[in-house]
Amino acid sequence: MAPDRLDATFTALADPTRRAILARLARGEASVMDLAKPFAVSQPAISRHLKVLERAGLIARGRDAQRRPCRLVAKPMAEASEWLDRYQRIWEGNFQRLDVLLDTLKTLEPGHGKP
Repeated sequence: MAPDRLDATFTALADPTRRAILARLARGEASVMDLAKPFAVSQPAISRHLKVLERAGLIARGRDAQRRPCRLVAKPMAEASEWLDRYQRIWEGNFQRLDVLLDTLKTLEPGHGKP
């Protein structure tokens, strides 16, 4: 994943309103009005959030007569998840090595005998 795209994804995900919008879109398409309903912010504020999500590639807007339904785009989230997975594997490896070290140290404690 390109660093700029990853930055845009994480920037978009940093805001709780945008995360809530994505959670709503995970259930299916919605209009801007539908997305704005649960929030105590203006429709222009929601539109600004949608622009951030759209620039990050996390949503796409369609055209259906007067409506402009928004839908979730999975690829940037999958790419961010893959990026995070690499670090999770590193952390898990570190934890496994720490477990081995701790088990070794336990055997050296008095009362456990010497290895």
